[in-house]
Amino acid sequence: MSCEANNILTRVARPLGGFEVVEIKQRVTGKVLAKIDADDLVGADLTELDLRGADLSGSNLQRANFWHSDLSDADLTNADLQEAILQGAQFNKANFHQANLAHVNAGAENLADRVILTEANLAGANLAAAYMCKAEIRNANLERAYLCNADMRDADLTGSNMHGVTARHTLLISANLSGTDLSEADFRDSHLNNTNCKGANLHGADLSSLNPGGFTVLNLANMEGADMSYTNLHRVLAQNANFRFANLSNADLTGAVLSSSTLRRANVSNADFGGVEMATVNMEYANFSQAKNVDIPEYKMDVR
Repeated sequence: MSCEANNILTRVARPLGGFEVVEIKQRVTGKVLAKIDADDLVGADLTELDLRGADLSGSNLQRANFWHSDLSDADLTNADLQEAILQGAQFNKANFHQANLAHVNAGAENLADRVILTEANLAGANLAAAYMCKAEIRNANLERAYLCNADMRDADLTGSNMHGVTARHTLLISANLSGTDLSEADFRDSHLNNTNCKGANLHGADLSSLNPGGFTVLNLANMEGADMSYTNLHRVLAQNANFRFANLSNADLTGAVLSSSTLRRANVSNADFGGVEMATVNMEYANFSQAKNVDIPEYKMDVR
């Protein structure tokens, strides 16, 4: 019997030929956590395993099935998890730095099967077209992650760092982004209907469109107390949205649709409202005297 070892996995060849055995080891102690009868981990059945602290950095895990396994504190740095199944798995404090999670299946119809990524490091990770419905990603680091075309409906991203993420054409309907750092994020042509962004930081974010006739959707979104200074909201569709106490200073709202939304006590200093219909917008206690190109109906002049 021969062994081939590296700092990630050990492959043990069987004396009579056939498949090798791949050993998955604990990243600190070197303890063998699992033995998989296969030549590699592509498409491997890794369901319902205790892989806490596993070292899978740089591994090829394409199409692997992690259904309801525990990989808390695991190292998946630079791992390739394209099309992997992550439903019901736990990745608390796992490290996915620069990992490829494109097209992963991590969404769930019920909370029992949702993926847990609390405090995980997903900085620079590729989550293109990932299915992440109802995912719990609280207090995680997604700085400059790539989320284009991902489905993150009902995901909980409370308190996470999403600074500089690229999330074009992304579904974030009913997601919880309260207290999240979304500064300089690119959300062009995405759907954030009914999203909770209360107290979030969207300074310098782009919620406009890639196309002349396109738009990003913020209908029914809760933006109360959010920092939206210098945010690009050109042509945004934000009907029945809540902007109470939001900081919209220096924001570009040209051509935005704000029907039945509230800007009560919002900071609109130097914000550009060119082409915005204000008739049904709640403007109470918001000072529009320093806003740009705002067309306030005469009967609302007393709340300016």
